[in-house]
Amino acid sequence: MSMLTRVLGRFGVPGLLAVAVILAADQASKAAILGRFAEAGDGVTLLPFFNLVLVWNHGVSFGLFNQGGATGTALLIVLALVITAAMAVWMRRAARLIEAVCAGMVIGGALGNVIDRLRLGAVVDFLDFHIAAWHWPAFNVADSGIVVGMLVLVVDGLFVKPATR
Repeated sequence: MSMLTRVLGRFGVPGLLAVAVILAADQASKAAILGRFAEAGDGVTLLPFFNLVLVWNHGVSFGLFNQGGATGTALLIVLALVITAAMAVWMRRAARLIEAVCAGMVIGGALGNVIDRLRLGAVVDFLDFHIAAWHWPAFNVADSGIVVGMLVLVVDGLFVKPATR
C-alpha cells in the first residue's frame, strides 16, 4: 500500500480530483459572472427557460435562510467546514469510486461557497431557471456539486444492493 493510499484512502485521488474540478469550475464561473454583471439583478436571457443573473446570497443553497449578518455568515462558514470535514472522512473511507467522487463533489461545492463568504461576504448565485414567471431560486456550480453529489450518494445508498456495493 502506497503512502498516498494510506493517507487519502483507496479512492482519495479521484475524490480530490472531484474537489478540484468543482472548486475550479465554481470559482471560474463566479469570476466570469462578476466580470460581466455590475449590479445584483443584472441578467441576460439565454433560453426561454434559462437566464444568467447576479444574485448575492447571504443564506444557504438556493437562497434559504437569506437573512445575512456577520453572525449568520460565520455560522454558515462553520457549518460548511463541519460538513466538509465529515465528507472528507467519508471520502477517505470510501469503498467504491462513486462514493469518493460524490464526497469530493460535495466538498468542492462547500469550499467554493465558503471562499465566497470569506472573500465577498455572500455567495455569488447566477443560474436562473424558470417556467414563465415562476423562477427556481438562483444557484451556482458549487450548489450543483453539493446537490448532485448528495443525491447520487443517497440513491446509491438506498437502491444499490449491498452485495454489489
